[in-house]
Amino acid sequence: MSLPLGQWLRQRSGNYDVVHIHALFSFSSVAAAVAAGGCGTPYIVRPLGTLNRWGMQNRRRRLKDLSFQLVESRILKNAALVHYTSEQEREEAAELGVAGASAIIPNPVRIDDDQAVGGSFRARYPELRDKTIVLFLSRFDRKKGLDLLIPAFERARRAYPAARLVLAGEGDVALVGGLKSEIERLGLGKDVLWTGFLSGEAKQAALADADLFVLPSYSENFGIAAVEAMNAGLPLIVSDQTAVHREIAEAHAGLTVPCETEALASALAYMLSDAEKRRAMGRNGRELARQRFSVKAVVRRTIEAYEQVVGQCR
Repeated sequence: MSLPLGQWLRQRSGNYDVVHIHALFSFSSVAAAVAAGGCGTPYIVRPLGTLNRWGMQNRRRRLKDLSFQLVESRILKNAALVHYTSEQEREEAAELGVAGASAIIPNPVRIDDDQAVGGSFRARYPELRDKTIVLFLSRFDRKKGLDLLIPAFERARRAYPAARLVLAGEGDVALVGGLKSEIERLGLGKDVLWTGFLSGEAKQAALADADLFVLPSYSENFGIAAVEAMNAGLPLIVSDQTAVHREIAEAHAGLTVPCETEALASALAYMLSDAEKRRAMGRNGRELARQRFSVKAVVRRTIEAYEQVVGQCR
């Protein structure tokens, strides 16, 4: 690129009716907002989880607070529209004083009419044969609530010894080591399966064979893994800090619990006790994923947002 970045952005911004900026707390977001504003082009800001309560309080808090006051708050104030992926994200942004026009447009998930055929995941792990699989499939991070899930599963397994917990993912080495120690201490060594990171067909196979999906995060700006599980027809247990928990509860696609071990244990026991209820919730979740989170549905809502902004500025 021969032109300075700022000059190039100003020239490019002037060629469009609206600019869509993704994320905050980055140089590219600042440059795009300045360039768009400089040539009179309206812009939409998608915070992309950067304003969620947990992240603002637990990740470089002082630096983020200062940057937000001096930079990001101004970018948001001058935006024609703020694009949130969930109502919870909008509410947490409001706690920071973010106001103005906004729209909720969720992240899309590919909806496959042909579901993965069950059986291959259990065949790969014979110890899961005839067991009820509780699946956690996400990045291993302290905010994911694994410290709640392990003891909650131990309590639920006492009443339902056929239950098995599958932990699929990878992440913080120290966290994983601590979790494995806790699992051994609780006597769950034979009841918990670590698969490592799963993707593609292996991931779909796990979703196809699981009986229940659990995501007890302390903070989840959207919850793409939960939506993928719904698409696979799985019932869910999610925390009330998982951004899509309202949609899940309203559609009767699963249970929503606070970030407490006892509440999570009770939800697990309830789900493990009723296979028919799990199947019904799974069907509801599948329909919810199709109606609200499909690529087609998200594209339609995105176009509507663009038309709204362009219409206001004409």
